[in-house]
Amino acid sequence: MNKLENIDHIAIQVKNIKKSVKWYTDNYNCKVIYSDDTWGFLQFENIKLALVTNSEHPPHFAILDEKIKLDSSTVKHRDGSVSKYIKDLDGNFIELIKY
Repeated sequence: MNKLENIDHIAIQVKNIKKSVKWYTDNYNCKVIYSDDTWGFLQFENIKLALVTNSEHPPHFAILDEKIKLDSSTVKHRDGSVSKYIKDLDGNFIELIKY
């Protein structure tokens, strides 16, 4: 039987990362994992939420995938993670990611 994959995070596009990080942390019990002008990462009890700008990332959800290898289709991020985007049958972005 195959091991179920886990959803790592959901990413939504926002207009202003700093304002959005403040809004979420003021209104919900979450902590800031990382934040700069282009990306905010928040930890809720059960999942992470990425706040992204439209110039940096598409809206997506991310699935943990330990089989990803660093190659021409993957990106190594500032936090050391490796990922690549794929699309589902309806054109929704899915990020496959490994830490």
